[in-house]
Amino acid sequence: MSTPRPAVREAVAHLDAPFSVLDLDSALANAADMVRRANGTPIRLATKSVRIRSLIDRLLTLDGIRGLMSYSLGEALWLVDEGTCDDILVAYPSADREYLHRLTCEEKYLRTITVMVDSVEHLDVIDAVAPPAERGVVRVCIDVDASLSFGPLHLGARRSPVHSVEQARRLAEEIVDRDGFELVGIMAYEGQIAGTTDTSPAVAAVKALSALELAGRRAGIVAAVQEVAGDLQFVNGGGTGSIESTTAEDVVTEVGAGSGVVGPGLFDNYTTFRPLSAEWFVLPVVRRPAPGFVTVAGGGRIASGPPGADRVPVIDFPRGLAMTSMEGAGEVQTPLRGEVADSLSLGDHVWMRHAKAGEQAEFAETVLVVSDGDILDEWPTYRGEGRSFT
Repeated sequence: MSTPRPAVREAVAHLDAPFSVLDLDSALANAADMVRRANGTPIRLATKSVRIRSLIDRLLTLDGIRGLMSYSLGEALWLVDEGTCDDILVAYPSADREYLHRLTCEEKYLRTITVMVDSVEHLDVIDAVAPPAERGVVRVCIDVDASLSFGPLHLGARRSPVHSVEQARRLAEEIVDRDGFELVGIMAYEGQIAGTTDTSPAVAAVKALSALELAGRRAGIVAAVQEVAGDLQFVNGGGTGSIESTTAEDVVTEVGAGSGVVGPGLFDNYTTFRPLSAEWFVLPVVRRPAPGFVTVAGGGRIASGPPGADRVPVIDFPRGLAMTSMEGAGEVQTPLRGEVADSLSLGDHVWMRHAKAGEQAEFAETVLVVSDGDILDEWPTYRGEGRSFT
C-alpha cells in the first residue's frame, strides 16, 4: 500500500468530494517500469485497465508501448473512429451483429482491427453477418487457453476450448481454408499467473510450474499454426503480473498489459513487483455515528472476480481506517473505523483505490489529472464520453 503523495493531496484539497484523481507522474513512471520489465518486447496496452482515452493517447506516445488490446469490438470501432490507434486487437470474441456488420463494411476497420476467435462457430457468425463475397478480409487471432490443466484440475480463466497443439492446428486449418479470413496472430493470456496474487510460497510455486508448462505448449502451438498459416504477425501473451516470465519466451512477440499503469489494490499483494498508486476515488466524510467511526458517502465499488477481501477498495488515506465487517463497502455509504476517525471533520477527504484497474472509471465521468503538484487537466472517462462497453 502507498498513500497518495502529499503534493497530489494538496492539489485537490480545496475541492468538495466526491471526485476521482489521476497522478499522471506516477502513472507514467509505472508505464516506464512496465517497459523496462518487458526488456525490449513491445507492450500492447490493455484498454480495459485504463478506460480514459486521453491517458491512452499519452501512453501510446511512449517508446515500448505499441498497439491496443480492446475488450469490446464496439470499443475498437470507436477508438479507430477517434483516431486513437490503427492497430487494435479485440481480446474477446464478439457475437454482436451490428458491430460485426460495421467491421466488415469499411476498409479502415478491416485494416486496423483484429478480432478474436476460438472456434469455427465464430467464423460462422461473421459469415452470417456478411458472406465472404460481400466483404473484405477479416483479420483474426486464435485465442489459446493458457490455463494449467491436470485431469479435472483447471487453474486459470475459462476462455477458450483451444488448449492443445493439435486443437490449435485444426482451428488454424479451418481458418486458412475459408475465404474472407486472414489468420494473423495467436493470443494466450495466462491469467492464473498474471492475475494471481503472491499470497504464499505454495501459490508462487504453482505459478512457476504453470509458466514452465505454458512456455513449452505455447512454443509448440506457434510452430504448428505457422506450419499451416505461415509467419504470424504477432504472438501475444501475459499481463502486468507476468511480464518477465512471458517475455522470456522466444515465441512471444508482444505482451498485453495495462493494470500496472494505475497500480490498483490487487497489486499490493504481489512480491515480484510493486507499481506506484496512481488513481483514486475520493469520498467525503458525511457522518460521525459514534466515537472512533466516520461514514463516507458511497464506496461500494467491488471489483469483478471471485468474491473476497481482495476485491474490496483499499483505503489509502488517512492511514488507520478500516471498513466494518457488518457493512463493508456500501453503494450509498461506507462506515469506517479507527483511532484517526475522531480527528476527521465532515467534508474531509478519504482516498480509496479500486481493487482492479479500469473498473473505477465506470463510476466516474471525469478524472482530475495532477502533475508536478498542480491540477493539469480534467479528462473524461469512457463513461464521461457517453461510452460503456461492459
